[in-house]
Amino acid sequence: MQHWSRRGFSDGKSGSEFVSKVVDDVHIGEQYHHFMLASQRDRIVRDSFQKIALDLLPAGADVLDFGAGTGIDAKAYAANGHLTFVYDPSEAMCAHLAQYCHDEIARKTIIEIASPLACKVHAVTANFAVLNHFADHTSLFEELSCVVHQGGFVLASMLNPYYLGDARYGWWRANVMNLLRRGHYAIPSESRIHRFTPWVVAQAATPYFRLERLIPRGFGLATDLYMFLLFRRA
Repeated sequence: MQHWSRRGFSDGKSGSEFVSKVVDDVHIGEQYHHFMLASQRDRIVRDSFQKIALDLLPAGADVLDFGAGTGIDAKAYAANGHLTFVYDPSEAMCAHLAQYCHDEIARKTIIEIASPLACKVHAVTANFAVLNHFADHTSLFEELSCVVHQGGFVLASMLNPYYLGDARYGWWRANVMNLLRRGHYAIPSESRIHRFTPWVVAQAATPYFRLERLIPRGFGLATDLYMFLLFRRA
């Protein structure tokens, strides 16, 4: 599995501020955990994402929470009867996950793994812009095809490159042409967050996955900070 690091949740200049804060002051698991639970906007995004994932999962299906953070989503999946594998490269996140999901880990309804390739599941979820840490998704989707059963899915939330709330910032305006020409750009920063059009990600997923659903569409692409992409295993 290619390396990625959850080093930051913002470049400090973004209107989206990734998950609303610079990782400079939210860099350990406990602080991040409490911040995410306290943020009304992020709670709304999380609730919407979880609802879609749970509606899609067949009863009792296993799931991999890829970039599980402190285990907020994983705990919800396990509570709904889904054996949940969790993977995150951040030691701080994993340490807090082990506390927050202690009971589920003890009951083996949540299983910590050192590599995403260590499980075989019906679905992979990647919430709060995990995939924006990757410069290219081609090898990622190839590897996830070894993890997801035929007919299963990958559900990801990604930063929406069309979000007009960021249009007041110079970095957004400076990259409009990059977005139109290449469908992708990155802002130089410690976190090195990449922004993609959904069609670029869909192309990278081929031939292993096909883009089945994009949320939102239409005017929502201008007003929503996050977009949800559902990929079906081919």
